[in-house]
Amino acid sequence: MGLPNKQRNSGDKEKQFANQAAWFGGIGFTFFIALIGFLVALVPGFDRVGQLACAIIIAVIYRQIFGYPEAIRSGIAFSSKRLLRVAIILYGLKLSIDTVLSDGLGLLAIDAGVIIFAIFAMIWLAKIFKADKNISLLLGVGTGVCGAAAIAAVAPIIKAKDEDTAIGVGIIALMGTIFAITYTILRPILPLDAIQYGVWSGTSLHEVAHVALAGAPAGEDGLAIALLSKLGRVFLLVPLCFILITIFQRKNKGNVESEAKVEFPWFLVGFILFSLLGSYILGPIIPFPEAARQSVSVLTEWLLTAAMVGLGLNVSLRDLRNRALRPLAAMTVTSIILSVVVYFIV
Repeated sequence: MGLPNKQRNSGDKEKQFANQAAWFGGIGFTFFIALIGFLVALVPGFDRVGQLACAIIIAVIYRQIFGYPEAIRSGIAFSSKRLLRVAIILYGLKLSIDTVLSDGLGLLAIDAGVIIFAIFAMIWLAKIFKADKNISLLLGVGTGVCGAAAIAAVAPIIKAKDEDTAIGVGIIALMGTIFAITYTILRPILPLDAIQYGVWSGTSLHEVAHVALAGAPAGEDGLAIALLSKLGRVFLLVPLCFILITIFQRKNKGNVESEAKVEFPWFLVGFILFSLLGSYILGPIIPFPEAARQSVSVLTEWLLTAAMVGLGLNVSLRDLRNRALRPLAAMTVTSIILSVVVYFIV
C-alpha cells in the first residue's frame, strides 16, 4: 500500500512543478514579447509608436498566426491581471500631487470638462454607430484621462473582458500616436504660443507619452505646461473610478445575472498611496535619487508592457474585428472634435 502512495505523492509533486514551470514560462513569454516590442520601437519610424504599442501589436499577430499557447495560460493571465495592477500602483509615483494642486488647479476645470466630454461623446456615438458599449466606454475613459493606464484601471470596475481591454489599449495607442505626430506637424503653422500649444497638447492627447512627444517642439516651457495639464487628468482618474463604482453598483442592484457587487479596485488605493509617497516622502524626507526614480519608471513601463502583451494574446481578430471597427470610428470622431474644441478654448 506504501508504494502507490509514494508514487501518487511523486506524481503530485511533478505536476505541481510542471504547473509552476508553466506559470513562470507564461510570465517569461510576455516579457519576451515585450523585449521584442522594445527592440522594434528602437527602429526609426516605430520609435514614434512606442514600446507598449509595438509589443501589443506583436502579441496580437502572434495569437492570429500561432494560436494561444495553452500550456502557459496561467502565467499569461497573471501578467495581464496582477502585473497590470502593480504597474498602475507604481504609476502613482509619476503623479506629483503638490504640482497639480499648487500650479495646475486652473487647468483641472478644463481637464474635468475633457473627461466628461470624451466619455459622454463616446457613449452617444456608440449608440449611433451601434458600437460595443464596453469597448466604447473604455475608449472614452482612455481618451479623456490617460490612455492605457486609465483603461486598465476602469476595466475591472465595468467587468470588461480581457479582449475588450486589449482592443481598447490597441486603439488608444494607435490613435494617440497618429494625433501626436499630427500635432508636431501642425506646430509650426499654428497661431499658438508655446504655453497655449502646451495646454492644447496636454488636455487633448491620450497618453502621457503622446503628450511628451507632441509637447517637445514647443520647448521646455511648452512641454512643462503640457505635462502639467496631463497630470491633472491623471489626478482625476481616482475620483472617476469611484464614480463609476457607484454607478455600476446602483445599476446592478437587484440584478442577479449581473453579479451585482462591483469589485473594489484596491490597486487604486495603492495608486493614491504611491502618489503621496512620491510627492511628499521620497525626496523631501527620504533620499530618492533621480536615477532611482528613473529606474522605477522603466520598471513600470516594462510591467505595463508585459501586461498589455498578456491582454494582446487573448485577442482573436477573427471574432472581434467587427466589434473593433465601430468603436474605432467613434473614437476617431470624438478625438477630432475634442482637439478642435480644446484648440479654440486655449
